[in-house]
Amino acid sequence: MRNYIAELIGTFALVFCGTGAIVIDEQSGGTITHVGIAITFGLIVMSMIYSLGNISGAHLNPAVSIAFTIAGKFSAKQLPGYIISQLVGALLASFTLKFLFPANRFLGATIPAGSDVQSFILELLLTFFLMLVIVNVAEGSKEQGMFAGLAIGSVVALEAMFAGPICGASMNPARSVAPAIASGHLEHLWIYVIAPIAGAALAIPVWKYLTVKTN
Repeated sequence: MRNYIAELIGTFALVFCGTGAIVIDEQSGGTITHVGIAITFGLIVMSMIYSLGNISGAHLNPAVSIAFTIAGKFSAKQLPGYIISQLVGALLASFTLKFLFPANRFLGATIPAGSDVQSFILELLLTFFLMLVIVNVAEGSKEQGMFAGLAIGSVVALEAMFAGPICGASMNPARSVAPAIASGHLEHLWIYVIAPIAGAALAIPVWKYLTVKTN
C-alpha cells in the first residue's frame, strides 16, 4: 500500500506541477514560456524520483510500469495497483487545477498541433527513448544510482523542449488521461494512451538485445 500511495503522490505532483505550468503560462500571458514548462516537467520528475524512488521506484507512468513488467523487472501482481494509483493521482491533480483555474479550457491537455499520425509517431519515439534510458538506470521498483533521477529528468525536459509544441510530449498515459477527462477534450486521447505504451514496450526487446551477454 505504501508503494501505491507513493505512486499516487508522485503522479499527482508530476501532473499538478507540469500541466499546472502550462495552465499558469496561459493565465499569465506566457510568463513561464515553453522552455520553462519543459524544465518544470523535467525537474518535477527528477525530484519525485529522488523523493520516492526508494519506496515505489517512482514510475509515475503506466507505460513505464507496463514496460518494466514486460522486462521481468516488476511484479505483474502489482501492475494494476500501480496503474490505478497513477491514474488517481493524475486525476486528483487535474481536478485540483480545474478548481483553481475554472476558466481554463484545456487544463494542460495534450492536443496535436499537426496530424494525428505525426503526433502518434513522435509520442512513440519519445517514449521509446525515455524508456531506454529508464531501463538502463533503474531496476524494477527501486531507483538505482545517484544519477538516475538526473538522467531521467533530463530526458523528459529535453524531449518536452523540442517536441512539446507539436505533440505535447506526453510520454505518459496518466499525464494525458487526467487533463483530457477534467477538461472534456477526449478526441485525441487514444494517441497519448496507445503510443507511449507501444514505445515503452518496444524499448524492452531493444534493450535486451543491446545488453545481452554473449560468451
